[in-house]
Amino acid sequence: MNGKKLFIGKATCGSCHTLQHAGTKGNQGPNLDAAFQNARAKGFGDSVIEGVVRDQIRNPRRGSIMPANLVKGDDRRDVAAYVGQVAGKPGQDTGLLASVGGNQNQNKVAVEKGGKLTIPADPSGALAFLFGKATAKPGAVTISMPNQSPIQHNISIQGPVNGKGPIIGHGATSSFQATLKPGNYTFLCDVPGHAAAGMKGTLTVK
Repeated sequence: MNGKKLFIGKATCGSCHTLQHAGTKGNQGPNLDAAFQNARAKGFGDSVIEGVVRDQIRNPRRGSIMPANLVKGDDRRDVAAYVGQVAGKPGQDTGLLASVGGNQNQNKVAVEKGGKLTIPADPSGALAFLFGKATAKPGAVTISMPNQSPIQHNISIQGPVNGKGPIIGHGATSSFQATLKPGNYTFLCDVPGHAAAGMKGTLTVK
């Protein structure tokens, strides 16, 4: 379970890699399912793929944007074991693994008050906001995202009106002002791969 938690959360592997079982759709790094399908077809087992992944984490290929030793020690072993178990295999995780991941805050609603709408980033490092939904009245609104996560994020909106705040790191706040019109919006993080991995939600203005 720790390997999957790290893959989709603090290690942010899922922001760069597609892995069906983890529900991630990153496109900056190799698609891990496609990368290991041929190995599966040739009869290579989980342990072989685990070893390859562990070595790649320790020493990424030349020119890779992934830093060496993104995770270390037991965490590296756990991430590699999870990828080795599921990469290139059809279907979804089952049992306890199925309970790991997804935006646990998707049904929580942030409400605009006094012209301010606050939607914090998940401080755990998961690619998610603390709210999956938001409501606001039409008019001038300041939309802000405090970021206590160890990962850089921002917040933006797409819909009848578009707007975005700057990408910021731990301890800072991404914010912008917009004059909202009635309608349905998507709020999301613009860092590549983050929205695809689940860092987005719906904003209703009425």
